[in-house]
Amino acid sequence: MQRRGALFGVPGGSGGRKMAAGDVGELLVPHMPTIRVPRSGDRVYKNECAFSYDSPNSEGGLYVCMNTFLAFGREHVERHFRKTGQSVYMHLKRHVREKVRGASGGALPKRRNSKIFLDLDTDDDLNSDDYEYEDEAKLVIFPDHYEIALPNIEELPALVTIACDAVLSSKSPYRKQDPDTWENELPVSKYANNLTQLDNGVRIPPSGWKCARCDLRENLWLNLTDGSVLCGKWFFDSSGGNGHALEHYRDMGYPLAVKLGTITPDGADVYSFQEEEPVLDPHLAKHLAHFGIDMLHMHGTENGLRDNDMKPRVSEWEVIQETGTKLKPMYGPGYTGLKNLGNSCYLSSVMQAIFSIPEFQRAYVGNLPRIFDYSPLDPTQDFNTQMTKLGHGLLSGQYSKPPVKSELIEQVMKEEHKPQQNGISPRMFKAFVSKSHPEFSSNRQQDAQEFFLHLVNLVERNRIGSENPSDVFRFLVEERIQCCQTRKVRYTERVDYLMQLPVAMEAATNKDELIAYELTRREAEANRRPLPELVRAKIPFSACLQAFSEPENVDDFWSSALQAKSAGVKTSRFASFPEYLVVQIKKFTFGLDWVPKKFDVSIDMPDLLDINHLRARGLQPGEEELPDISPPIVIPDDSKDRLMNQLIDPSDIDESSVMQLAEMGFPLEACRKAVYFTGNMGAEVAFNWIIVHMEEPDFAEPLTMPGYGGAASAGASVFGATGLDNQPPEEIVAIITSMGFHRNQAIQALRATNNNLERALDWIFSHPEFEEDSDFVIEMENNANANIISEAKPEGPRVKDGSGMYELFAFISHMGTSTMSGHYVCHIKKEGRWVIYNDHRVCASERPPKDLGYMYFYHRVPR
Repeated sequence: MQRRGALFGVPGGSGGRKMAAGDVGELLVPHMPTIRVPRSGDRVYKNECAFSYDSPNSEGGLYVCMNTFLAFGREHVERHFRKTGQSVYMHLKRHVREKVRGASGGALPKRRNSKIFLDLDTDDDLNSDDYEYEDEAKLVIFPDHYEIALPNIEELPALVTIACDAVLSSKSPYRKQDPDTWENELPVSKYANNLTQLDNGVRIPPSGWKCARCDLRENLWLNLTDGSVLCGKWFFDSSGGNGHALEHYRDMGYPLAVKLGTITPDGADVYSFQEEEPVLDPHLAKHLAHFGIDMLHMHGTENGLRDNDMKPRVSEWEVIQETGTKLKPMYGPGYTGLKNLGNSCYLSSVMQAIFSIPEFQRAYVGNLPRIFDYSPLDPTQDFNTQMTKLGHGLLSGQYSKPPVKSELIEQVMKEEHKPQQNGISPRMFKAFVSKSHPEFSSNRQQDAQEFFLHLVNLVERNRIGSENPSDVFRFLVEERIQCCQTRKVRYTERVDYLMQLPVAMEAATNKDELIAYELTRREAEANRRPLPELVRAKIPFSACLQAFSEPENVDDFWSSALQAKSAGVKTSRFASFPEYLVVQIKKFTFGLDWVPKKFDVSIDMPDLLDINHLRARGLQPGEEELPDISPPIVIPDDSKDRLMNQLIDPSDIDESSVMQLAEMGFPLEACRKAVYFTGNMGAEVAFNWIIVHMEEPDFAEPLTMPGYGGAASAGASVFGATGLDNQPPEEIVAIITSMGFHRNQAIQALRATNNNLERALDWIFSHPEFEEDSDFVIEMENNANANIISEAKPEGPRVKDGSGMYELFAFISHMGTSTMSGHYVCHIKKEGRWVIYNDHRVCASERPPKDLGYMYFYHRVPR
């Protein structure tokens, strides 16, 4: 532990009442029960406010609660005091001053600065040779703002001194997300160096995998000894399966397996059955190459590029980032950048586009006082609070101010530098939205499209009352499937949130140039000459739109007319048009050698897009529908006993399978029921259950099981659906009502949290709308015979249908060879001009590369 004198720095400051030495101990006595020493597992936030991006660098410093260890800026600390009654906070402040000059005019020689004890990023805009930092800590007691300068070892009680030292020496709560640390937590497998690999001729294709024993197609693991592809169980990433990979290990003793779908140029998820934990395999590229997966040349450079791709890809990086163009920086509301945390540009680009949409601005930033006032006791773990914090940080302009004019700098520096914070760090937001997700919680590059769907899912699950801003993306897709033998058809509808356009490479308008370039490139490689300048395929947008509307073959189609598998074709049309249309260009695929491939193409994306001709028409005259007969559900033999004889607790439902189904557009509660009633056997088996039961009237109603009361539907009760057979104990109701809450609020909160007192209090603070709607709660209590009710039962999915005419307002571009490497940049049209958001840099765009985008955002315009 550091010396206390060095830790606490220089006493002093302003804004509070200083205490005489003899009064310190007496003043702290009433608050001693609330002061805690951080224990192992406590998250100590001392770098960032829970409600804003204030830090010790900010003008008002940061206040750390000495009980919860949450941190608050000057604008928000009073709210926490009023809500919790916690009175003692540690105030942290970093001062930046110009260094004292020597006799020759230069700065004095560098020496170790014992006045720095806060683990903070230094200001990149300041030259460290000219400025010095000094950290200050003091205790502040609310509501009178008494200040106790630190150190004050002689007068402070021992417990307080120990608590202060522990807070200041605590590690960052985000240390597992810091670059290069998450991988180091995994041990190297003792089997990696001398792993036996059978020479059995097995070659693994880049797609189309399924378990060799049960035909499951998710959570698949490749055994690195014999090349068997088998399903996993409930280890490592909490995905479901039938455990055939583990059974294979028990039968054969082959210890290592790699999860298919996680293989990237940086590595993959490897599990050791013998060591019973995730491990690192330093020879993974060699072991994968044994089965035809060639990763030896996929090691990324600093920019995520392969060495042999650097020359032809450099133009892509230059064009998308508008390199070589003098870009004018933009400041003010709506022009705030996001600092890169290490491969977090996919998140930054999506969030910039999201918060350029008025519906998201109103839902979160427009409701800021209400959301913050009714946030749970730990706002760092609340989605709506963190969305509001991020939105306010991006839109307020508070963290995007122009640099101080040169003529004022000298005057300011004579006393103290007041740094202008430009750009915000989304560390707390990323930590929350990515927790429990095996990919987004890592420090690897991710697919922006996948994160967009993940975010929409979180918005759906955490909507504020009846308001759901993600409704603007939702639309209905009509799928027409035709049996090729009987010519009979079936029409179904599903929910989707984006339009995926295939790249019609065969429609390239510069085929002759492409052929010539390829020949020249190969000749240059063979003769070790510099590669020619890249020729990019030019694809008409109309060709991509035509490819989208073309019929496609249906794998494993089961014809109800034939009562057997048959050939089938499917066409998709829009049953409704969304308010905002998100278009993804499907640029990424895998080659036969497993190397990720990217279609480096230029597509003439239109500013005005008309897709009214893709409106669904429904059953046409002369068409005959397929019989309404469901396909048989095939349950693996070794899972039947588990399904028939074991009733799982609803709290043990495999949430990863639930989320896979929900991202397909099915109602969340229907997905939970499907996973429950199929015994946690994976998303594919649960999907079959959904197909069979989706026409039932209670299909989307919450899961309620005899013996479990309303616990299973606790998640749905947030949205107005609550089980009524779990009457809360009167003694717990009495405790909550004694705090001043209505009895109806107490009952509703306890039912929503399975009678957990602490969670119920958090629930009350985060759902103020139920206090206003007391008549609804009373009516709910009187309806003793009902199992499930809702405030408003919608007629089908919520959609905002209208015209299919759209205008482009934002697009996200990707640079690099695959979504697992490279860099993302976002362009947004604001106030009639295009603006480029490249991490923390925000500038007016001179040449927006609309033809090279990956995701495009359109908003509806009247025809």
